[in-house]
Order: sequence, then C-alpha cells, then structure tokens
Amino acid sequence: MSKRALKKYLSELPKEAIEEQMMDLYQRFPVVKEYYDFIFNPKEDKLVQDAKAKISNEYFPVKRRRPKARRSVAHKFIKHFVKLGVAPHLVADTMLYNIEIAQLFAKERNVPEAFYKSMLNSFNEALQFVSINALLPDFKERIVKIYAETQEQNWAYAEGFSRALDIID
Repeated sequence: MSKRALKKYLSELPKEAIEEQMMDLYQRFPVVKEYYDFIFNPKEDKLVQDAKAKISNEYFPVKRRRPKARRSVAHKFIKHFVKLGVAPHLVADTMLYNIEIAQLFAKERNVPEAFYKSMLNSFNEALQFVSINALLPDFKERIVKIYAETQEQNWAYAEGFSRALDIID
C-alpha cells in the first residue's frame, strides 16, 4: 500500500477506528511499542548507558572468558538510535565510545588486520556524523585523542585515519 492510499484510507475512517487500529499495532508489534514508549518517555541517557555497557561487554566480557569484539553490536545500537531519533550528540558520543573501547582492547590484545579496517570504517562514520550534525566543537578533542592513540599504537591503515581526520580540519 502506498502512502497516498494509506492517507486516503485513514481520512475515511472514524477517529475510534483509527484509535483501535493504533492500539492493535501497539500490542502486536514490538517495534511500534518501542517507538511510542520512546516518544512519550525518551530516557535517552539510559538507552545510551545500556548500549555502552553492552559495547564494553563485547570487548571486556563480565560473564564469559573470551571477548567477541564485534563492531556489529555497536553499529546495531547506533542505527537503532538514529531510527528512534535519539539526540545527535548522544549518538556521536556512542560512536566515539565504541572506538575508544576498541582502542583499549587493541592495546591489550593482538588483533587481526580486519579489526583495524573495521575501526577505520567506524571512525569515518563517526566523523561524517559529527560533521553533518555540526557537533565538531563538542567532539574535536575526543576525535583528535582517538587519532593520536591510533598513531601511538601504530594501527594498520594509519593513512586512512589521517585522511579521515583531514575532513574536520
């Protein structure tokens, strides 16, 4: 069904029928429930703290022995935050936190080259997001610190990190 057809259908329904359908959607689909729960009671800080805890657990697990170190976990949270409409500065904070925790992990462990490539992608995405949302003054210090740490740890794809940093200058 197209947007136009849906709009026409809804305009022809009485208010009670629309309310009934909305309640049905709310009860039937967790995504709809989550959306409305967020809209009426955002608790953005709690969402971000939970995400950071789970991202940290990927690299430094509490309950299991071996870390999984999957970038996809953080990426899933970030995409979800953007879809929900979480404040851009909190999304950027989560993006940078993911890289910072990965740097701590890389300092302690021997990681494969794919890890560095993945973190370069995360770095590029974070810089692009910060730039698009005009958040550079708020996050420039953290971004430069992340870059300096990649140089200090002698990460692979160093020139990629340098080129990415040129975007913000």
